[in-house]
Amino acid sequence: MSPENFSLTTRIARPAEEVFAWHERPGALARLTPPWERVQIVTSAGGVGDGSRAVIRSAVGPFWSEWEAEHRDRVAGRQFRDVMIRGPFASWEHLHAIEPEGPGACRLTDTISYRLPLGVAGRWLAGGWVRRKIERAFRWRHAVTKADLESAARLGPVAPMNILVAGGSGLLGQALIPFLRTQGHRVVVLVRRRASGADELSWIPAGGTLDATALGEMDAAVNLSGENIAGGRWTAGRRARIRSSRVDATRTLVSALARAEPRPRVLVNASAVGVYGDHGAEVLDESSPEATGFLPEVVHAWETEAERLRDAGGRVALLRFGVVLSPAGGALGKMLPAFRLGLAGRLGSGRQWLSWVSADDAVAAVYHALTDAKVAGPVNVVAPGAVTNAEFTGVLARVLQRPAVIPIPVMVLHGLFGEMADAALLASTRASAAKLEAAGYVFRFPCLEPALRHVLGIPS
Repeated sequence: MSPENFSLTTRIARPAEEVFAWHERPGALARLTPPWERVQIVTSAGGVGDGSRAVIRSAVGPFWSEWEAEHRDRVAGRQFRDVMIRGPFASWEHLHAIEPEGPGACRLTDTISYRLPLGVAGRWLAGGWVRRKIERAFRWRHAVTKADLESAARLGPVAPMNILVAGGSGLLGQALIPFLRTQGHRVVVLVRRRASGADELSWIPAGGTLDATALGEMDAAVNLSGENIAGGRWTAGRRARIRSSRVDATRTLVSALARAEPRPRVLVNASAVGVYGDHGAEVLDESSPEATGFLPEVVHAWETEAERLRDAGGRVALLRFGVVLSPAGGALGKMLPAFRLGLAGRLGSGRQWLSWVSADDAVAAVYHALTDAKVAGPVNVVAPGAVTNAEFTGVLARVLQRPAVIPIPVMVLHGLFGEMADAALLASTRASAAKLEAAGYVFRFPCLEPALRHVLGIPS
């Protein structure tokens, strides 16, 4: 039986050699994994050189399968091929081809030839579904590759850096680390277990344990530490963990960075627009007063610890994030099951403002802050197109092609979440992106519907 074929071509306004190098770097496979897919990279070593192999596990529903692919036919700056050695298909070959289009641009073409198991029966049962799945993934991959390369070029030449990341296992960290590695930087991740390999360092964040002598080779640090505030009711124990995971961890990190020789040039600290509290429809910028209450006070203490590095002579960028949109976790990940079933709607009145940012803009904004010396102090990382909760739920329902007509009353939210409902779900925070835009950042997704369609892989 003849194989199935799929091909997609995208023009990228960067030289072919640069696009090829991006694909060869550590982190490329992770960066090219769509956020809606459940994929575990078991091994991926040796770049894309002939004979190197990658092993991944992927899931469809409750079923997991393991793939092993070998790289072949590498032509520097032009192409390489992945051939499935074992996996769920009868056969699979994937050619990555990069064709120059003048000195400053190229055309990236992914061509896949595959056969489904069970022959004609496999094609009849799953052929259309598999093709739609492939097309969905590769349109997302091409959009990310193009945007990552072209947006980084706007920053100008950036020398390779050694970047320390705290909180790398969270939603933002898992997206940021491969992004930084594909940009040519070395990333060292702080871990609470015994370190394995040169790209990990052990620490005890709440206990103040981090070896400053190991940080002397770091050029920059990113602090993403923090327990999920929406993980359950704010009991006394959870309040303590939420605070310690931010404040104590940041104190430990900054103390070690301040003692390091030489000291890293910049700390990018992630906090939240929740520092402003509930302000209705008022547009809030970085000069707006901080609110009172548990969440704003935690953010204040968190940022105060981060700013101690500025007192020691370092640059500190305090990035205040809105809701980061990704189906891999966070608020959107929690909402999706109910919305897909048509069993969701606005929260309370729906009039409260929601400041959001796509996951791709979130990681790109961190990179902008790392590389642009003008970015310092508090900076809101939110898309320019803030929406009300009712608008958000309406757009999400439209993208998913599901109804959103079941509002969740305030009393139900209070019963489920207690105080957290008022601070995290019902508070109205309409933050401004003007400072980040004035620093030269160009949003990939300034409007909600294109952002949701991108992160969910749903075309318009």
